[in-house]
Amino acid sequence: MRRLHAPLLALLLALSLALAPSASANNQRYAAFVVDQNTGVVLHSRRSEAQRYPASLTKMMTLYMLFEAIEIGEIGLEDQIRVSANAASAPPSGLGLRSGDTIRVEDAILALVVKSANDVAVAVGERISGGERAFADEMTVRARALGLENTTFRNASGLPNSRQTTTAQDMARLAVALHRDFPQYFDFFDTTEFTYGGRTYRNHNTLVGRVNGVDGLKTGYTRASGFNVVVSAERGENRLIAVIMGGPTAAARDAHAEELLEAAFNTLEQRQDSRLFAGLTIPRLNPVREQAIIAREFAELGVAAPTEMGSAQSAPPLRVVLADEDEMTSPLAAPAAERSSRDPANIWSVQVGAYRSADQARERLAQVAALSPVLDNAQHAARSVDVNGNQLWRARFEALSAEEARQACSDFGRFDQACFAVAPGR
Repeated sequence: MRRLHAPLLALLLALSLALAPSASANNQRYAAFVVDQNTGVVLHSRRSEAQRYPASLTKMMTLYMLFEAIEIGEIGLEDQIRVSANAASAPPSGLGLRSGDTIRVEDAILALVVKSANDVAVAVGERISGGERAFADEMTVRARALGLENTTFRNASGLPNSRQTTTAQDMARLAVALHRDFPQYFDFFDTTEFTYGGRTYRNHNTLVGRVNGVDGLKTGYTRASGFNVVVSAERGENRLIAVIMGGPTAAARDAHAEELLEAAFNTLEQRQDSRLFAGLTIPRLNPVREQAIIAREFAELGVAAPTEMGSAQSAPPLRVVLADEDEMTSPLAAPAAERSSRDPANIWSVQVGAYRSADQARERLAQVAALSPVLDNAQHAARSVDVNGNQLWRARFEALSAEEARQACSDFGRFDQACFAVAPGR
C-alpha cells in the first residue's frame, strides 16, 4: 500500500497545478507573485501589477512604521499605548480594547501579527502620528520611499476603503523591506500564538509552523479583497517571498501558497549552478526593482531573459561575470581625500542603467545626475559586465553611504527612473 501513495500523491499534485491557472483565471481578484529575496529573481507572476485591496496586509506597513519608531527612540517595547474611543470602536477583528485602556508596545506588535487586531492598529497609528489619517498619509509617503509605487494607504488596519489599494509586487517589496530593515524584530512574524487578557489567539497565518521554512508574514481578508497572504520562507541559502491575493477561501489560498513555494524552491534547486548573479547574495535595498533592470539589460543584449515561472523544469543557461574595467572619474566626483577617508566596507553605489558602450553609460550618468542632490559629490563610473560573452556597460554613481544610496533611489523613484543600490564591494 505504501508504494501506491507516492505516485498517487504526485498525480494529484500535478492535477491540482494543472487546474489552478484555469480556476484563478476566472477569479478577477486573483494575483500572485513569488520572488527570490536574495537575488530579486522573479519565479512566478500573475497579475502582479494589477490594483488590489490589501485588507489586513496593510498592517505590515503599520508594523514597519512602528519598528522604525522604536529604532529611532520615539517609543520603546515596554512603553504603553493608550486606546482612544476611536480605536476602541474599530470593527473586529480586535482584542476588544476599551477607551482609556493601555497596551504594551510588544503586546501591540503580537496583536497585529497574530490576531490582526484592528483596534490595536488604530491605536498604534494615533500614538505615532497623532491621528489615524495623518498616520496613513505618512505610511504612503514611507511606502513610496521603499519603492511601493502603486500603493496608497487610507487607514492603519486595512478595513475597507475603496482608495486603499496596492499590488502583489508592492506587497512583496514591503515584505523584503521588513526583513532587510528590521531583522531584529522579524521573529515576531514567526509567532504561532499570543496570549493577552487571559485569552490565547492562534496566528491567522497557518503556514507558520506547518510548512517547512515558513517564518511569516501576514494574512488579510475583506469581502472586496478576498483572502490574501504574504509568506516568507527560508530553506538553506534561499529565501522566498510569496504573495497570493484574492483567494476564494483561506484554505484554498494557503494551499495555493504552499504549492507555489514548493515549486519555487524546487526550481531554485535545479537552477543552483546557473542562478542569476549567484555571488550577489547580499539583500538589495529594492531587489524587485533590481530584477526589472536586469531583465531590461538582457533585452538590450538580445539574449534570453529570465521568464515568469512556477514549476519550470529547466532554466536559461545564463552566466554573469563581473569585471571592473574602464572606470571613469567625473569632474563631479568627490575629492580623493574625502573618498579615501571612508571605510571601504561602508561605500555604496547606485546603478541607473546598463548599455552597449561605455560612452552610452557615461551619457546616462550625465543626464540623470541632477535628479538627486545626494549625487552632487558622487563618483561617476562606467563598469563592464560580461553576459554569456556579450559586454554590457553599467552606469553607476559611486562613493556613497548606504543612506545616500537609499535617498538617491528614492529621489529617482519620484521621477519613475530606474535605480538600485549596490552593496560595498559589488
